[in-house]
Amino acid sequence: MSRETISQSISIVHPISLSHGKNAEVWDTSGKRYIDFVGGIGVLNLGHCHPGVVEAIREQATRLTHYAFNAAPHAPYIELMDRLTAFMPVDYPVSGMLTNSGAEAAENALKIVRGATGRTAVVAFDGAFHGRTLATLNLNGKVAPYKQKVGVLPGPVYHLPYPSADNGVTCGEALKAMDRLFSVEIDVADVACFIIEPVQGEGGFLALDSEFAQALRRFCDENTILLIADEIQSGFGRTGNRFAFSRLGIEPDLILLGKSIAGGVPLGAVVGRKALMDNLPKGGLGGTYSGNPIACAAALATLDAMTDEHLHAWGSQQEEAIVSRYETWRAQGLTPYLGRLTGVGAMRGIELANADGSPATKQLAQLLSLARDAGLLLMPSGKARHIIRLLAPLTIEPAVLEEGLDILEACLKQLD
Repeated sequence: MSRETISQSISIVHPISLSHGKNAEVWDTSGKRYIDFVGGIGVLNLGHCHPGVVEAIREQATRLTHYAFNAAPHAPYIELMDRLTAFMPVDYPVSGMLTNSGAEAAENALKIVRGATGRTAVVAFDGAFHGRTLATLNLNGKVAPYKQKVGVLPGPVYHLPYPSADNGVTCGEALKAMDRLFSVEIDVADVACFIIEPVQGEGGFLALDSEFAQALRRFCDENTILLIADEIQSGFGRTGNRFAFSRLGIEPDLILLGKSIAGGVPLGAVVGRKALMDNLPKGGLGGTYSGNPIACAAALATLDAMTDEHLHAWGSQQEEAIVSRYETWRAQGLTPYLGRLTGVGAMRGIELANADGSPATKQLAQLLSLARDAGLLLMPSGKARHIIRLLAPLTIEPAVLEEGLDILEACLKQLD
């Protein structure tokens, strides 16, 4: 199959062509089966072709395939926003808007905070990833490959170290860097918002330090700065909770949603304090495809499946299996390249590192190939692409999860 018509600027992790999938398994066009630990990069928390999602899509497609909500409202959008705002674990009145993607949610959040504060500066974090659109590029805490060759980006944006037990950056170090930022770089009165991932995705599945999160929330309150939580990858049960910010003991002002919101159908959202969401003039928010009826129907089916009981059970099952296997590998000295286990709940990363602690990037590339040949799809992350991010569907059958971990174990043994 020719790929000459596809931009060569798109990077491909696995050079295969997929045909179909079911829950945590996919098959390529030659019929080869793979266990999927990528999940569409965090999109398929409910797995491939979840029956409830498929049926909702099929039923909605017979009724209304599209209408632009800002032209004439439709029932699926209204019902989803009612359900979605009720699903948010915060104590304040919530409203929101639907978007086509997580990046579009981030772009709209920037408009919302500018309108609410009259300020333009944003503080983001090292290792962050918030999208590939022009404004979100500048929020990302990594230059290559996202910011290369694109010139001056919308701003101003400033970056701070991301404090996590997973990367060795302490709360104190991050707060010291923040103090320097406002002493040397920018007046705190010019900052509209902080944007932060409760668990970094592209950054290597690093879990935010809870002490820092609470200090940041207090700082924002004291200085009339808004706090945005990017839950695009960590949300919808990935960590075992509805959203990862709950484990930090804080409530953000705005929350960015996407990826697993609609079982694989393109959809995103920005939700938060109603007064913020309503501050722009009529027509300031919206979009032609945002909140498409079929995507809304898929999201409603997704919420039906994501009860707290299910999320806790699914998250605990994966966490216990991954942690137990990792600890066994460490005790056995399975490979000299086995580094830290990062993340929380079912959002876990496995670092590959050399004896001196430097990233074992070469070995991770080797692992991707070995695992693919053996029937397991993995996804890299981290600044040096040296951390495997494990994103199997939350609904993965225990036997399939163990089979995937068996393949990973065998491949780790082969690293050289």
